[in-house]
Amino acid sequence: MGKSRQTGNHSSDSKKHIAKTWKTKRRTKDLDQIHSDMKPETAAKLLHQEVDVDVTGCAQHYCLHCARYFVDMRSMKEHFKTKVHKRRLKQLREEPYTQAEADRAAGMGSYIAAKKVEVKTQTVEEDMD
Repeated sequence: MGKSRQTGNHSSDSKKHIAKTWKTKRRTKDLDQIHSDMKPETAAKLLHQEVDVDVTGCAQHYCLHCARYFVDMRSMKEHFKTKVHKRRLKQLREEPYTQAEADRAAGMGSYIAAKKVEVKTQTVEEDMD
């Protein structure tokens, strides 16, 4: 038969962690991180960032709930109408999981149902240029 022509796949460093590369390629912020970003002082900083040419749209068009940057105002407004954004808003309505809730689930206290948080799409301020 002979030896297989494909060699070196298992020892090569460039291909060693290919599964991890694909798993983390489209990773976004977790819901509890977004809840902490939604606090008024943090939200103000994220929505009114300085111009950064390394970020999409120069960091001027940011969706707080999805943690995404957009090229222009029009594409951000279109994003607000999509299923992806609406699904994220629905996920954010539930209060974030805490250590106190984990303790109660383990039998160290009484069960308290998770509260609902009021989440609405951020307001958009248009520039009159």
